[in-house]
Amino acid sequence: AEAANLPPLSEAQKNKLRHLSVVTLAAKIKVVALFFPKVSFHWDYLMLATLVFPQCIPYSVLLEQLQLKNVRQLEDLVIEAVYADVLRGSLDQRNQRLEVDYSIGRDIRREELSTITRTLQEWCQGCEVVLSGIEEQVSRANQHKEQQLALKQQIESEVANLKKTIKVTTAAAAAATSQDPEQHLTELREPAPGTNQRQASKKTSKAKGLRGSAKIWSKSN
Repeated sequence: AEAANLPPLSEAQKNKLRHLSVVTLAAKIKVVALFFPKVSFHWDYLMLATLVFPQCIPYSVLLEQLQLKNVRQLEDLVIEAVYADVLRGSLDQRNQRLEVDYSIGRDIRREELSTITRTLQEWCQGCEVVLSGIEEQVSRANQHKEQQLALKQQIESEVANLKKTIKVTTAAAAAATSQDPEQHLTELREPAPGTNQRQASKKTSKAKGLRGSAKIWSKSN
């Protein structure tokens, strides 16, 4: 009734409305006849689809909803919408469908508020779960850090005690021999003078003895 009181729309205005109609279809349709490409799908059945696939709209649905006469007009309209940055996608001429990768948003209708609210609540719950997991991991990391720090301090304390014990023992032994503790510790670490020479002379005499026995053995043979 109101359309009769309004001036007729130009072809450019009709195309803009058709662009918005394509955006609305892309926002609602998530499934196209991938397994039954020859079956004729109607709008009511597509609205009830629940499987999630890339947003694909059959040519048959677009021709019906946009009130276009042929596929050539439909493809020209889609190409125009792509150049106008209304949507991004590709025309699948083999399977006779439009694959939509991106489309602009439309004004929110009142009946969509409950769905948006539910989606945001689910998103917030998911964020809380992720945050709880992160906090748990941080707590575990801090506990591990504290344990490693305590272990490091324990090892350093034991090393310091060992050094003190060695120093006291060395000092006591040096006092018993009336020597400087540092000098006594050095003597304990280094071999006494002449030890290497005695060991070397023993090895030499042993080698000579082996050579002499070898000569005697050869003469007897």
